[in-house]
Amino acid sequence: MNYRCGSALATIAASILLCGCATGSQRTAGDPLEPMNRTIYSFNGKLDKYVAKPTATAYQKVVPSPVRTAFRNFFSNLGDIGNFANDTLQLKPTDATEDLMRFAFNSTFGIAGFIDFATPAGLPKHHQDFGLTLAHYGVPIGPYLVLPLFGPSSVRDVSNVAVSSVLSPFSAAPFAVQASVTGVHFVSERADLLGASNLLSQAALDEYSFTRDVYLRRRKALSSPKPDDAEKLPVYTDVAP
Repeated sequence: MNYRCGSALATIAASILLCGCATGSQRTAGDPLEPMNRTIYSFNGKLDKYVAKPTATAYQKVVPSPVRTAFRNFFSNLGDIGNFANDTLQLKPTDATEDLMRFAFNSTFGIAGFIDFATPAGLPKHHQDFGLTLAHYGVPIGPYLVLPLFGPSSVRDVSNVAVSSVLSPFSAAPFAVQASVTGVHFVSERADLLGASNLLSQAALDEYSFTRDVYLRRRKALSSPKPDDAEKLPVYTDVAP
């Protein structure tokens, strides 16, 4: 078992164990684990404030924009592996074919995906994960769940952590390589969310409730017959995965 998969399973196990400890009157419909979730949300917030955000801010200032775009394209290209797998599982041959073509096109002509040639060529970008595959087959989302480090999720969507680790082309790589890739991905995504997190802190009276409601609305939209509606919703997370 590789380190990332082991860590993912450990996170899931810890979350399940903590479920039994969530007590109190601070509960909302669809969020029966709210007391525990708020504790984890607070922990993630402190980690973001003192580690993730300063690192992402420095990354944005030091790394030139073309290089940041190249890293963003690289990780987006890797994401098409998961999109292909889940579109295939959902029996969406057209989307799966487009995912495979995007990955092949960008991996070759785009130099391992650092340049996105597929989008200008007319190949649309899909956004799928194992949680949406389960939703496709009728699995309910379940209670809202905030994961340490990973942020907003649900009892159903927590499966994304383990499945994404398995689908990663770096899953069999040495730990040092996995840690480096994961670190760069983390910082790159957090840098992209700097503006959104500032807006969230200014606009939301209760950041936890706002983040939860946006997450659940977005997941519902993504699993609806018209998933394009989800693109109209903002994406706010505690800490970028």
